[in-house]
Amino acid sequence: MNNKYKTQQEKFWKGDFGKEYISRNKLVNKFKFIGKNLINNKVNIKSAIELGSNIGLNLDTIKRIYPKIKTFGIEINDSAFNILKKKHLASNSSILEFSTKEKFDLVITCLVLIHQNPKTLNEIYEKMYELTKKYIYIAEYFNPTPVTITYRGYKNKLFKRDFAKEIWNKYPKLRLINYGFHWSEDPSFKKNTCDNETWFLFQK
Repeated sequence: MNNKYKTQQEKFWKGDFGKEYISRNKLVNKFKFIGKNLINNKVNIKSAIELGSNIGLNLDTIKRIYPKIKTFGIEINDSAFNILKKKHLASNSSILEFSTKEKFDLVITCLVLIHQNPKTLNEIYEKMYELTKKYIYIAEYFNPTPVTITYRGYKNKLFKRDFAKEIWNKYPKLRLINYGFHWSEDPSFKKNTCDNETWFLFQK
């Protein structure tokens, strides 16, 4: 493995698989997911950062809701970053190597924690907590205990667990605002790509 990457998962997403991911997900309407969840919970924000933002579909949705908001994305894959940077402030880096003293009203991860090396999660949780001034929003695959799932034929590239519980245990002063489930069989999602994901909104 190239010493540039801290984990094999970073190298995986930096390469061709990360590029192929773009075409599979570029038409997803995120308004029905993160958009409605922020609106329904009356989230008031002026800045947002997404860790692992790909081409920025979640950030696009947030700009629709909050036209004057400052949006920032972190994306390791070069092809995705080149699209992302045309729409939002962005950093072409991994989550682990990204560093800034700036803080944001909202920190987001959507189907990103599931692809991180489990040994790095504690460091990522710390980064999420330090980056936010107000809210943390995560939407990830849920399992009450940690499990590893073969992902499109690849091993050690997808991990399910209770990410929200781990974050809350680490930072018990966080306040749980709401949580919910996006079900792939929901008729309202039929024209959209929808994974069976559980979302959580915390306030700092």
